[in-house]
Amino acid sequence: MSEVPMGDASAMPMHEDAMAAVRMRDVRKIYGRGDGAVTALAGVTYAVARGDFIAIMGPSGSGKSTFLNCAAGLDRPTAGEVLLGETDLSDLDETGLTALRRERIGFIFQAYNLIEALDVADNITLPLRLADRLTDRRWLAEILERVGLTDRRRHRPAELSGGQRQRVAIARALITRPDVVFADEPTGALDTRSGRQVLTLLRHLVDALGQTVVMVTHDPVAASYARRVVFLADGRLAGHLDAPTPERVATAMTRLGEW
Repeated sequence: MSEVPMGDASAMPMHEDAMAAVRMRDVRKIYGRGDGAVTALAGVTYAVARGDFIAIMGPSGSGKSTFLNCAAGLDRPTAGEVLLGETDLSDLDETGLTALRRERIGFIFQAYNLIEALDVADNITLPLRLADRLTDRRWLAEILERVGLTDRRRHRPAELSGGQRQRVAIARALITRPDVVFADEPTGALDTRSGRQVLTLLRHLVDALGQTVVMVTHDPVAASYARRVVFLADGRLAGHLDAPTPERVATAMTRLGEW
């Protein structure tokens, strides 16, 4: 096994528990049984600090999506612990996990997942209505301004560009003031210009609001907007890269083939 040049996996940067938004401790995820069992995560331990922006990268089948799904409470690990702040997700039943995802986690997906019958403002505030919570109108106005959609608040998704739709999805992820926003290939369906606008917005939300963001991506340019890139290979941590550039990320991904 070759060492990944940008950082030994055994020396991954960890944060004190009090500073961690998400903690994964020896997380393992195995799909199937017997000879057909597939190990997606093979003992991952990592902590994401509050207010950090982490990009998760790795070859196809490396465990990126499983990492995100377990960290976000969308899937239960086979073994190990996942904590959101001080909340151990293994202590929650399905009802509790649903409430946690709705109230303390924001999600951004490649496909936007907007409701066509609702306007921008109603799409953004939908998580609050599902949680039977009142909308903070000042916070809604601030979010609309930050994502550049104040003058589009009464438009339907069909009247928006792809980049604008993704900004609605970002605003929806922020409306509950979540502990963490998880983004799964958020620019995968966008052209280059719109994608960079979305990534610039995500980085601005981290820098200006202290929002914690964990993003899965295959794109070295997208990863360069994060503060740190964490690499996975064969379900294990394979290294990290601080202050990434597209060139350094691309080189690191090439070297992962030696893992």
